[in-house]
Amino acid sequence: MQNNTWAAVVVAAGRGTRMGSAESKQYLSLGGKPILARSLALFQSMPEVAEIVLVVGTADVERCGEFTRSYGLDKLVRIVPGGADRQESVYLGLQAVTQPWVLVHDGVRPLVSAAAVRRCCDQAERLGAAVLAVPVKDTIKQVDGDGLITATPDRNSLWAIQTPQAFRYELLLSAHEAARAAGFSGTDDAMVVERAGEPVAVAEGEYTNIKITTPEDLPYAEFLLTQGIGEPCGRGD
Repeated sequence: MQNNTWAAVVVAAGRGTRMGSAESKQYLSLGGKPILARSLALFQSMPEVAEIVLVVGTADVERCGEFTRSYGLDKLVRIVPGGADRQESVYLGLQAVTQPWVLVHDGVRPLVSAAAVRRCCDQAERLGAAVLAVPVKDTIKQVDGDGLITATPDRNSLWAIQTPQAFRYELLLSAHEAARAAGFSGTDDAMVVERAGEPVAVAEGEYTNIKITTPEDLPYAEFLLTQGIGEPCGRGD
């Protein structure tokens, strides 16, 4: 992973209704700092990352502009209003990227480590596209609309996909443009690249790289912080 050749597009435009809070989940406090600020701080700390593009809801652009000063995020070069869904938000964020390689990360995954990010980027630099993932621990059942089990996939072949996901910039942008032209909507950026017929590698992730989605995720994330999981978050840490 080469220094100053990567951009990070951090997507945080959703409301996150499953959290059940009046405030959007990415702005809730984790260890005294907003979850989103902690997610951004990781990329700020990595010399390989030259710039950060943040994609948020239109109403949040102004307050996120304060993050640069409050948390020392001088790599945060652009704050972009998001689109109608995550895929469109990523596409809009890509328009602001100026580096040859790009990471796409969920703003509510604040605990991923720099080591994991580097593993993902190394794989992407080898093949053009890579994702962080961990092996599934539980037995998975496929269930039909009537609630009946129809299949039990081999657990050894199943991986839970995380972010960041890493790509050669031109490859990801081209895949997104083709998906938009076809009206295709994927569940993550890797799926958009897979649709374009490009290989996507898997890099070993971390079970502690949780996505904060529901109320029970927050106290677990607080516990992980006390165990030294997660990067320092700018000024005041």
